Amino acid sequence: MAPVEKKDPERKYETMSGVPLRNAYGPNDLAGRGWAYEERLGHPGQYPFTRGVHETMYRGKLWTMRMFAGFGTPSDTNRRFHFLLEQGQTGLSTAFDMPTLMGYDPDHARSLGEVGREGVSVASLDDMERLFSNIPLDRVTTSMTINAPASVVLAFYIAAAEKQGVPPAKLRGTLQNDMLKEFIAQKEWICPVRPSMRIIRDMLVYCTKEMPGWNTISISGYHIREAGATGVQELAFTLADGIGYVQLGIDAGLDVDDFAPRLSFFFDVHNDFFEEIAKFRAARRIWAKIMRDRFGAKNPRSWLLRTHAQTAGVSLMAQQPLNNIVRTTMQALAAVLGGTQSLHTNSFDETFALPTEKAVTIALRTQQILAEESGIAQVADPLGGSYFIESLTDKVEEEAWRYIDKIDRMGGVVRAIEEGYPQREIAQSAYEFQRKVDSGERTVVGVNKYAVDEGETIPMLKIDMGPEKEQVERIRSFRAARDPSRARLALDRVREAARDDKANLMIPIIEAVKDHVTLGEICQVYREVFGEHRDPAYV
Repeated sequence: MAPVEKKDPERKYETMSGVPLRNAYGPNDLAGRGWAYEERLGHPGQYPFTRGVHETMYRGKLWTMRMFAGFGTPSDTNRRFHFLLEQGQTGLSTAFDMPTLMGYDPDHARSLGEVGREGVSVASLDDMERLFSNIPLDRVTTSMTINAPASVVLAFYIAAAEKQGVPPAKLRGTLQNDMLKEFIAQKEWICPVRPSMRIIRDMLVYCTKEMPGWNTISISGYHIREAGATGVQELAFTLADGIGYVQLGIDAGLDVDDFAPRLSFFFDVHNDFFEEIAKFRAARRIWAKIMRDRFGAKNPRSWLLRTHAQTAGVSLMAQQPLNNIVRTTMQALAAVLGGTQSLHTNSFDETFALPTEKAVTIALRTQQILAEESGIAQVADPLGGSYFIESLTDKVEEEAWRYIDKIDRMGGVVRAIEEGYPQREIAQSAYEFQRKVDSGERTVVGVNKYAVDEGETIPMLKIDMGPEKEQVERIRSFRAARDPSRARLALDRVREAARDDKANLMIPIIEAVKDHVTLGEICQVYREVFGEHRDPAYV
């Protein structure tokens, strides 16, 4: 007989998502969970992949260690790329500045004061070539965090690689290209939801046929969590987005097994250590079931939820910033124990500015120490079978399915976004979290508990107006040097393809960037043809 729980009336014990927690867990907590528990748990590398997507996990191959990099001019970021590769980083991850993310050239009025500030400025083929100067694109994997103008940036990358003699079929990497989470959380958009899905459809079709080593969409929960979602909401809304993209590919005439193996995911790793581990395990199990049973995928690789993870930027605090190293280490450990395939660790100074080389090196060394010194990479799913972990995984899965089922009843994720449902849910969760911090119900060390008066001075990366002036001059010189008639005709072909739903936009876009059409010019065509989005949650 299980012991009677003694409850503290002064405190609620629950995860960050509000899942109630018992004092201790035992065999009874795993009973009555549906199909045979051994089958639900399985083995690493086997359906339903609760315990990991590979049989040997990190024995066979360590997770890819990525550090986000991007600031100033392409040449500035290129130097940081080379530095990171020299420090042992195994994959490049590119951050773009706000004008690039919103589809504007550096000399646009809306770009003023933002060029190169939050990422690297890339508006032309010349910029992309400088960004990857002396980096052989057939020997690295590149992740590019961009969404609304993703089609243009991908075209730049393809054209730059061809100049190196590398065909599209040999390129390996990931494009975020997840507009659904933009409408839900991050709010960096150009066109309305349905035209945005059409653009993604064309990229999905092109990459499936021409770029077999490329992950066309990184279905991202990270920004959903950073906007204030709970871990359960992050999981549910991300997988609902994934369902939307799979259906998009099928509706475009693709066989699910031809493109599903190249879909990848991107999750946040927050402070609730055990819930984060459970989230990754539940995500793999839910996705495997969706792909096999809902979409009828036959290839086991289509059932795999392969994911990148990043420690929680929103958890970094300006107060006592060195505490952020501890937070990042704890979150990184949870990601590895949860079975991530790729990991980015935030730098402790990112709450103030883009990271310095010292801070980014500490963040990378955090991963390397975990991999090489801790022993956690020697056993696949070392927490598997824990009464607590298995029970929590089940509960997180159960709660996530409630959201997914509700979105299905609404008519799918596109319709749910148009009605503002995920947006409202996240806003409410963000409010509740901040209320608990403000009241002291949830502790944030150094902020509402163990605070000190004296501040710490740390060196910060400073970006002056020089990069912006340089990029403005470069883009104007770039346009002046091109053949104007070729550029105009190329842009007209993009416009014609945008107006024809049966055309694939990627073909004319690739040709246009080779004729020196800029990112801002192509995105302006999108605005003209498709219109601009307005969030229904705030109209």
